[in-house]
Amino acid sequence: MKKNLLYLAYTVFPFVYACNSSDKKAEVAKKDSVINQTCYASSFEKDSAAIIIKTMASGKITGSMLVKYGEKPQNNGTIEGKFHGDTLLVDYHFKTGKDSTNVFTNPLAFLKKDGKLIMGVAQIETTLGRSYFVKGKPINYDAGKFSFVEVNCK
Repeated sequence: MKKNLLYLAYTVFPFVYACNSSDKKAEVAKKDSVINQTCYASSFEKDSAAIIIKTMASGKITGSMLVKYGEKPQNNGTIEGKFHGDTLLVDYHFKTGKDSTNVFTNPLAFLKKDGKLIMGVAQIETTLGRSYFVKGKPINYDAGKFSFVEVNCK
């Protein structure tokens, strides 16, 4: 009898914990609402890009980014990150091409200057399947090809 109760406790506990955990996640999601949405666009030669940035109450940044290349398939995906002073650091989760099922993730950096977001270029390394900017290597905002200006959100 005690063994049966013990087995029952071991099987019920994970379900109770999971239910409480998802309730807490729902509460956090409600509290972290969008306080601002800003749209940006940029073009360089035959390439163009657009970003929608949503600033959350927690300070977290979410949104989407589309990059259309003149001669290559487009990249379309989401961004997640945070501002550190005047620098926005995000992870860009994207698919390449219309029929792609593979999702890639790259770090991106943007410098907010004079009302623009300037995309930086830096050396990236991958460790355990995750890409990062190489520590100690500077991000070059002069070498980036996209300088985003604020546009009306559609």
